[in-house]
Amino acid sequence: MVSSSHEALHRIFQEDPALFARAVRTLGVSFAEPVSAVPLTTDLTENRPVERRVDTLLRMETGDGGSFLLAVESQGKRDHDKPASWAYYVSHLHAKYRLPPVLLVVCADRRTAAWAARQVDIGPPQWPSLTVRPLVLGPDQLPVIDSPDEAARDIPLTVLSAALHRRDPDADAILKALASALKGLSADDENTASIFIELTEQGLGKTPAADLWRQIMAADLSFFQSETAQSLRAEGRNEGRAEGRAGALLLLLDRRGVGVSEEERARISGCTDMEVLDVWLTRAITASSAAEVFGEGE
Repeated sequence: MVSSSHEALHRIFQEDPALFARAVRTLGVSFAEPVSAVPLTTDLTENRPVERRVDTLLRMETGDGGSFLLAVESQGKRDHDKPASWAYYVSHLHAKYRLPPVLLVVCADRRTAAWAARQVDIGPPQWPSLTVRPLVLGPDQLPVIDSPDEAARDIPLTVLSAALHRRDPDADAILKALASALKGLSADDENTASIFIELTEQGLGKTPAADLWRQIMAADLSFFQSETAQSLRAEGRNEGRAEGRAGALLLLLDRRGVGVSEEERARISGCTDMEVLDVWLTRAITASSAAEVFGEGE
């Protein structure tokens, strides 16, 4: 089963695709700043029984007129079958879209990050036919962001820093800096703040840092007066958490230009089942209609 922390490590790039270029600078790799990004279907399945699905896939358009595909994989542990899957992803994407693919693997575990960063040659040693060389972001690659001013300059990067350093002693300082940055947002940015609050909670997983984040939010969200903020302060109330998830789902559909009728909006807003909302939220990343989000016609 895919965990919430797994989802956060690749969904953050859906919320801010330009985060990719900023984050991989820490690896010494330079990409032109993206000016637009179009979500593509993450389903790489062919007409055969094997299903292959990348976590997040974006078509990136850069300011210098270039284009490339960004495939983001959230990797929680070593999986010796993964390099073969990654090789398939890269070759399939290149063949399907005729654009240069970039594979980014995000790991919150240091040993997993070191494993994922290895170059894998596919073919005989004297002449490998294909080399898999992902960009890897882990705790040792992304810096600790513990300054409120630095956090305010790049909230998405700070959310990613918190998720990757969630088991480190620095996690507390990152979360406090992030809370301060969110507090500095204007009232008009409340929906944006809610998304990053939720992504932070997901990215922290089941760690002591997650408990601290909930305590910080319960104490510091008084600057938001909406029902979303009130539900977050009421820790443990499933109804409030469902309301926040439904709001994030509606915001995602709105940003992607997917039309939602009043009846469909009411159906989403009235749902209190977190598992159902998570399924809908995942479908909404690539769905072209509300019917697809609900799984109708499958």
